[in-house]
Amino acid sequence: MGKITNEELLQKVTAQFGGNVTNVSEPYGLLTVETSREQIIDVLSWLKADEQLQFIYLTDITAIHYPEEQGREIGVIYHVHSLVNNIRIRIKVFLAEGDVNIPTASAVWNGANWMERETYDFFGVNFTGHPDLRRILNVDDMTVYPMRKEFPLEDPNRVDKKDYFFGR
Repeated sequence: MGKITNEELLQKVTAQFGGNVTNVSEPYGLLTVETSREQIIDVLSWLKADEQLQFIYLTDITAIHYPEEQGREIGVIYHVHSLVNNIRIRIKVFLAEGDVNIPTASAVWNGANWMERETYDFFGVNFTGHPDLRRILNVDDMTVYPMRKEFPLEDPNRVDKKDYFFGR
């Protein structure tokens, strides 16, 4: 068991950011909060710099595409770990599909550089201020973002494979 519980962590986060942290949940015991693109760097920087919390390890940056959510189609998700306190937190920021710009976290963690490049490559999220935002795994002249649910997985005339089998 960690030295800090999810409840204590949530109290500290809400005391610091108040209404800028919303939609609190704990799926599978992982504290999950949502914030805005204007607040994300402040939240991440505070979590890292706080002497008691010490969230010094950025585990992952990824994204998700919810085409049915109007105005919240693209979600950018940060997983941060406090090795000292053995606790993790997930922070989500939702963006409209037409405006997928979010500030880079590479100024907070150098390792965010490659994670943001991967997220850009697969979801098209533009991390403003990133030192070298370009494709990392797909070919440079690719015009689509393969992890978005914009295209059917198979030929729509096929009857043996349906998109709902693949989570779409």
